[in-house]
Amino acid sequence: MANPVNPAPASLKPDLTVQCVPANSTSPCASDIAAPPTPRTPADEGKEFFLSERAEGEAPIRVYEFKLGANGGPSKEGSYIRLPPAYTPYILRVSLDAGTPASKNGVFKTNFPLDGGAFERDRFTERSLPTDLSKPIRVDLPISHAGAFVYWVEYDGDAPGERIKGREGYFNIDPILRVRARTSILSSGSKPLLPSEGGAKLLSEVVNFPLDALSILTVVSKWMGPISQWKAHFEEASDRGYTMLHWTPLQERGESNSPFSIRDQKKYDLSVFDTPVDSQTASTHMEEILRVAKEEYGLLNLTDVVLNHTANDSPWLAEHPEAGYSPSNTPHLTPALELDTAILEFSSSLSENDLPTHVSCQKDIDTLMNALSDYVETKQLWQYYVLNVEAEKDALTDAFLSNVIVPWTGEDVAGRSVVELANILRSASLIRGEGTLASRFVACVDGGVSAGFMKAALPTLANDVNALGQAWARVVDVLNVPLYAEWKEDTRIALDNIKNRLKYTRLDDDGPKLGEISKYSPLVELYFTRVVPHCHSDPATFSLANNGWLWNADPLVNFALSPSKAYLRREVMVWGDCVKLRYGSSPSDSPWLWEHMTSYVTYLARTFDGFRIDNCHSTPLHVGTAMLDTARKVNPNLYVCAELFTGSEEMDLLFVRKLGVNSLVREAGNAWDVQEFSRIMHRFGLGKPVGSMDEACMTSTEELAPPFGKGPTRPCIVSPLNGSTPHALLYDLTHDNESYLDKRTAEHALAVAGIVTFGYCAVGSVKGFDDLYPKLLKLVQESRPYEITGLSENSGISRAKRILNSLHREMVIGGYSEGNVWRDSNYIVMTRMHPVTQHAYVLVAHTAFEQREKVRGPFKPSELARTRAKFICGFAIDILSYKTPEDPGLLRGLPATLIELPEVPVEQENLVSEPHCSFGPPEYFPPGSIMIFETQLERVDLELDKFCKSGAESAFGGLDLADLNVVLHRADAEERDATDGKFGVYDVPGAGSLTYCGLEGWMHPLRHITRHNDLGHPLCDNLRRGTWALDYVVSRLAYQMDSFPNLAAPVQWFLERFERVKNNAPAYLRPKLFAIVMTEAYKVARRAVIEQCSEFVSDGHDFTHSLAMCAVQMHGIVKSASLDPVKPTPSLAAGLPHFSVGWARCWGRDVFISLRGLFLATGNFEGAKNHILAFASTLKHGLIPNLLDSGRNPRYNSRDSPWWMLQNIQDYVKMAPNGLSILSEFVPRRFPVDDTWVAWDDPLAYSCTSTLAEIIQEILQRHASGISFREYNAGPNLDQQMKDNGFNIDIYVDWETGLVFGGNADNCGTWMDKMGESVRAGTKGVPGTPRDGAPIEITGLVKSTVRWLDELSRKGRFPYRGVFSSIDGEERFVTYGQWNDLLQKSFEKHYYIPLDPSEDPKYIINPNVVNRRGIYKDVYGSGQGREWSDYQFRPNFPIAMAVAPEMFDENHALEALRLADTVLRAPLGMKTLDPSDRQYRPNYDNSNDSDDPSVAKGLNYHNGPEWGWPLGYFLRAYLYFDTRVGEGKDDPMRTLHRLHRALFKPRSHIQTDPWAGLPELTNENGAFCRDSCNTQAWSASTMLDFLEDVHEYARP
Repeated sequence: MANPVNPAPASLKPDLTVQCVPANSTSPCASDIAAPPTPRTPADEGKEFFLSERAEGEAPIRVYEFKLGANGGPSKEGSYIRLPPAYTPYILRVSLDAGTPASKNGVFKTNFPLDGGAFERDRFTERSLPTDLSKPIRVDLPISHAGAFVYWVEYDGDAPGERIKGREGYFNIDPILRVRARTSILSSGSKPLLPSEGGAKLLSEVVNFPLDALSILTVVSKWMGPISQWKAHFEEASDRGYTMLHWTPLQERGESNSPFSIRDQKKYDLSVFDTPVDSQTASTHMEEILRVAKEEYGLLNLTDVVLNHTANDSPWLAEHPEAGYSPSNTPHLTPALELDTAILEFSSSLSENDLPTHVSCQKDIDTLMNALSDYVETKQLWQYYVLNVEAEKDALTDAFLSNVIVPWTGEDVAGRSVVELANILRSASLIRGEGTLASRFVACVDGGVSAGFMKAALPTLANDVNALGQAWARVVDVLNVPLYAEWKEDTRIALDNIKNRLKYTRLDDDGPKLGEISKYSPLVELYFTRVVPHCHSDPATFSLANNGWLWNADPLVNFALSPSKAYLRREVMVWGDCVKLRYGSSPSDSPWLWEHMTSYVTYLARTFDGFRIDNCHSTPLHVGTAMLDTARKVNPNLYVCAELFTGSEEMDLLFVRKLGVNSLVREAGNAWDVQEFSRIMHRFGLGKPVGSMDEACMTSTEELAPPFGKGPTRPCIVSPLNGSTPHALLYDLTHDNESYLDKRTAEHALAVAGIVTFGYCAVGSVKGFDDLYPKLLKLVQESRPYEITGLSENSGISRAKRILNSLHREMVIGGYSEGNVWRDSNYIVMTRMHPVTQHAYVLVAHTAFEQREKVRGPFKPSELARTRAKFICGFAIDILSYKTPEDPGLLRGLPATLIELPEVPVEQENLVSEPHCSFGPPEYFPPGSIMIFETQLERVDLELDKFCKSGAESAFGGLDLADLNVVLHRADAEERDATDGKFGVYDVPGAGSLTYCGLEGWMHPLRHITRHNDLGHPLCDNLRRGTWALDYVVSRLAYQMDSFPNLAAPVQWFLERFERVKNNAPAYLRPKLFAIVMTEAYKVARRAVIEQCSEFVSDGHDFTHSLAMCAVQMHGIVKSASLDPVKPTPSLAAGLPHFSVGWARCWGRDVFISLRGLFLATGNFEGAKNHILAFASTLKHGLIPNLLDSGRNPRYNSRDSPWWMLQNIQDYVKMAPNGLSILSEFVPRRFPVDDTWVAWDDPLAYSCTSTLAEIIQEILQRHASGISFREYNAGPNLDQQMKDNGFNIDIYVDWETGLVFGGNADNCGTWMDKMGESVRAGTKGVPGTPRDGAPIEITGLVKSTVRWLDELSRKGRFPYRGVFSSIDGEERFVTYGQWNDLLQKSFEKHYYIPLDPSEDPKYIINPNVVNRRGIYKDVYGSGQGREWSDYQFRPNFPIAMAVAPEMFDENHALEALRLADTVLRAPLGMKTLDPSDRQYRPNYDNSNDSDDPSVAKGLNYHNGPEWGWPLGYFLRAYLYFDTRVGEGKDDPMRTLHRLHRALFKPRSHIQTDPWAGLPELTNENGAFCRDSCNTQAWSASTMLDFLEDVHEYARP
């Protein structure tokens, strides 16, 4: 026998108790639940709360954050948000990415009364969105009370003065429900207690009651006997564990006696009172008895509200027929009424026409339908459809005689056939009244129109009126053909529907078999109520359409309105006792009805705790919304539930959002087998899966600024919102569904009851289910009262239901929010677990969907490791007879015995020193049986979650950026290099390898897992199966502690937590705890990075942070690549994973394209300085290496690299603290100054030094003098692809222009450096883009450098004024100012291609090779035979614009940028070539070895694929010029918002891609390119450059 299992400690359960206080107190208790509202509104109280000082011991404020999309609306899944009750005011936080269109003068609007006051649906509160585009955008909304609210963001559009309304979103706040508390249903020994033993005893305290805790019982008052006997029903419901009564309508019923056919909405049913009373007294008594149910029996009260129909004998219909739909106010119903009247007449005359009055066979139906068809034919209903031929002829004649002919102005109709004329006339929409069915021959054509039309059609007969009339008649006949066909089809459908209904109601076995057909019981139900006595004198006004429903109808379409022909076609499943109410589109359309129904709803809201909206899907949305708004004004905490039959979850959600429905009714009875039942429970009743991690991992703590700008700062807990699904009210059986005896088996009821009550949702049942009523009770016909059986032996399953309902309540209030649904054969096992204590209740249910042998059947016992279990109770049901009890005086259930199962033993044993238990059903456990166990995990570490989160700040706080590279990142090759192959990335079976060894690699799957609680993910499976992942995290860091001693603290932190997890946590909790540890470590490590960054980064938004993380991602220590040939130092990788180690890691060009954004903008000035000095030390031939190779074997074949370095030195001087001092730094020279090649360890290596200023001067001077050399070790050993001529490097300055030229046809010295490799295609050694000449970006970089050096030298801060050069055979000195002026003067002339060809003489242009105008040349002076390449439109010119904007004519520049925005900009970068260019090939595939020379072996690398890094330069250039001469000149925010649109895709990519970076390139339109680096240093860097410009722009 297991030891008693302790329930969850009280300290770990949510405290929902509201203590009773003296009567004069304002605190809520049982005595003041229904207290009248105070003048202050809940919104006023919420505002006062946030303005007041913090109370001692005040809990942190909850903040629920949801993120809007770029256009200010929620995502599809976030369009509905369900928020908890505002027991204490909390915050709903709206966040938005900076720079999105919705942030452009954005205003958040909602009808929640944020600033206090009462709610009004059409009154909106506004909050302006912050306008700083470099910081996060968020608005905090104080939430203080329940209701349904809408919001949207309104913002500036592109057109002047245009305001755009974003997509609406909705948030619904649950009401606060309060009921009396109860004692536990279980004893201290975990055995159920009877009421006499104090089990579930009502207490004086009042508790806040979550919706999930509700157990609702539907009752029909007319079967409860007189009101004096209702307390017995209350006692029974309370003893059975119910907490709310759902009352079908208590109002006066109509002649059908159905509760849903309400005769007078403002009067209660007087028949329930023992003695006659007036209406006012009845209301008083009813309010009192409902108060008794609530306060004395702990039963809240919910009532049906019927809004869309009234009883057919409602007396007010005679006075207000406009409240219903009649031919008078809805003319298209006229023929439907005639058909309905014909059915009534036909039914009244069957005997006299020798037709059967009883239906006993199919032949009778056929006879009746044939006769009815003939009778309907006599009514000539076709006249409602067609044009009257004779009347049409007369109208034409009259038009001629009165000379009111309307000339025809349409297409030429002369000589057309009759059919063509009819079609032309119909397409011109000249038939008035067609399809309106408002009266006979309502369809017609104006005589003047027909006269003019026919004159034009028959010009030769223009004066022959008779001939034209005859011709017009023939046209009308053709017009009538489809109209006759329409009438015939409508009639056929109507007769078919009548026939089907006749068969069901009179003949089918499962129908009501109504009996004799007569005037009083017509052939089928009548569609119209004739309001007597007025219907005889004015049938069009006093014949009102009855309500009903349609199969598969659109719930947003009113089937009583045109163009619906549902009434005419007899498609409505009509309720003959209910008149459909006509509200119109607003109260002005039917003022009396609106006032009447508003009064009805208001009164009910004061009296009841909740509404069930009857026939909700057919209630017009605007009506339901208005009525519920009115109701919530008098009862802000009104609970609203509804049953929807819209046919789609999306439509359900629309009603939920608009109406503020708190719970949707779901039916367990809809499940047809174990699998479907399990699905229903998993979907609606699971709560969260066992081991859920969203709450533990995705919440964060911070300080909450006062939401009103005043008041104290408060600590808060922030939880992200992902959108919500409608809350479920799960019924075991509803009042309008067949019993389980009819649908499944009677025994199944007990199993269903158990399974449903173990759902973490509101649950419901109908009176009679517990008592095993054998049949569905007919609301109209049934009149017998319920038998009150309490908890007696003959009470069906009630004694079991008492325990189940009570446990349901206790589990929800106790916080057993995690669940599991498991099925095996015919069994369903439900588990409810407390997420902290791991205390659980387990229900084993043997379902009985069909009659089976009463045996246990196959079941795999539940086996639980490290767990103790104890049997609580079990029940089986023995149905003694399936025959319906025949008692004319009482409603009784099937005779049955509820068998209490004896103690079911739990097998307890130790396996490998771990306790282990198993349990399963006993030998006697027939279908329908249930049993309940409680379980408790052994040695629960209640502080484990907290411990896993603790201490991370101190553990990771001492890490520098190199340490953080190891902790956070490291691609596979980097890790293997750094650990000599000991470690690589972790491989998750079933999911593949992670991208990184560090935390970022784990976070990609964990983000998904924690957000969606996806415990079925392969990573979770791997964690449950073993501790390999935990060991890996610790081991890889511990292994590297010698190289990174600061890792000791994180290693110890991980080790302590993972050891405690391994020792104390069961396998099923391992994924959660691993996620907690890794998420906390990641948060702290990421924060450590951000805190070491510049103010631009630390104060920036998430996108800025993510880009800054790329600086750490790319910058780290690997053994095979360093800035120093002797010792490993951190170096910058060009991209991952392809450029991660060895010679391929560190490239001169790549480093210096990336340095400004990744190092300078982020504040890592030391890293920037180290790279500058390292590359400066390798200066040779006036160049720096393209490939550094740790300084061992650098290669000098890039013409642009030195200029990129010089630009970065300039940026460093301007951006770094005391940046100018770097020019004085001494740099040891890798090579002797005479360019002699020596090995890195040769004594001559590093034997001399230069200052950085001298290095700069040397670069400039060597270029001025001309550079000409052949690469060291030229040949296949250096480059297997290059032709011999390609190894020759020649660079010079043209002193006519100041331009730097270089390169040849066989090499490629800029970033567009793809060398052909395909022998098959003949491209081996052929550069894809030679760009020899003066590439525009080099020209810009040169201009920027000489301008800067001129400025420095003039101020005496640079020791050189210029360079010497041989010009025209003469040695001359050229100052930097002169060089700068040369470039300034020559640039536009040599590079610009004017939009207007007439301006060509101003520029150096060959018009014959111009492909596109209004642009800048990509190169000036391409080699012979390739002059056309100068004129290619590529994304390089914005680079020159960003570094040397003064070179450009501002209008020309903006014109070219706008063209690039249209032609070249792509989702994640810039197209590398104009798509109109013949060389454009947008898809890169390096493995392609076809014979197509344009793409073989990826020769098109830079001829179309979309590279990421140029996008940043484009955005920087556009910002500069557009704010000077474009739309941003007067309003810079217009430019900023336009450019931020280009960030949508990069922002999304970096947040969702497993590499957490921006790719090197993509294929056409952003398509994935497998040969690209998944994350590239340059791509992230230039994006940071742009954002840093934006940040600087925003400075005061």
